[in-house]
Amino acid sequence: MNDYVLFITMAIAFLITVLISPVFIPFLRRLKFGQSIREEGPQSHQKKSGTPTMGGLMVLFSVSITTLIVASKFNPDPMTFEVFLLLFVLIGYGLIGFLDDFIKVVMKRNLGLTSKQKMLAQLIIAIVVYIILRQHGFPTYVDIPLTDIRFDLGIGYAVLILVMLVGASNAVNLTDGLDGLLAGTAAVAFGAFAIIAWEGNIQFEIAVFALAIVGALLGFLVFNAHPAKVFMGDTGSLALGGAIAIVAILTKLEILLVIIGGVFVIETLSVIIQVISFKTTGKRVFKMSPLHHHYELKGWSEWRVVTSFWMLGLIFAVLGIYIEVWLG
Repeated sequence: MNDYVLFITMAIAFLITVLISPVFIPFLRRLKFGQSIREEGPQSHQKKSGTPTMGGLMVLFSVSITTLIVASKFNPDPMTFEVFLLLFVLIGYGLIGFLDDFIKVVMKRNLGLTSKQKMLAQLIIAIVVYIILRQHGFPTYVDIPLTDIRFDLGIGYAVLILVMLVGASNAVNLTDGLDGLLAGTAAVAFGAFAIIAWEGNIQFEIAVFALAIVGALLGFLVFNAHPAKVFMGDTGSLALGGAIAIVAILTKLEILLVIIGGVFVIETLSVIIQVISFKTTGKRVFKMSPLHHHYELKGWSEWRVVTSFWMLGLIFAVLGIYIEVWLG
């Protein structure tokens, strides 16, 4: 398969997103699907109240259509085992996010789904994923990067899948707090996995799926970059988190996800550290968590914070590619 497929995949996803956005965004506005801003957040964010949310629906639509279109060109039946799992996780976690967003903006319950409801739904999808993988004889080993060490986790692999899918979806969700922050960092991370999958001659459907997400996110950034005309919402952030986890699982790069998704890991750790510190000492380590808000309150402009995190994400992505492709 020629490298031009890389660019065609991204181009299709980019164009679909860019073309439907001018229609979809006003539609969201007419439905009054506007974002409500938490009072405890940075005061500079209050002006964003009412900006249309649930924009992640455009990303899900673009990625799904693009993946099926490109996959069908190389396979009479585009819905292979890999494609099914990838889209199942993307749409499944997207549906959880959609319900959360819907409750917030339509039913006017600012917290959306309860933490228990959200966790239960995430776990159910993760369990289904494990069952499907098990039925297809998916290997349960984990490779340690830069070594020849391989651990066969057996039934313990089920626990790893649950942790990865639930953990990644929540970590990515935490990162969605500034205009363009998640779209940019996620595009870089998925781009890294696409390169590794392509160079490693792993099933091309995985690379196509990852590249479709890159293209869709770049198209979304046209409208989500500061000042944002639309927000992704939990619809998009939970879907992307689940998607990056299943990509890492199917490519057998479970450990490398921690590196390539380094920005998401740091954002999550900042919340954990903040909570532990406040509960044990009554003091806060950061001015506000997740970490991107800390830098906002230190006086950084929103654009400076976003571009800095983009660059950090790029460093992590390059490091992951270097470890797997050049040193692996």
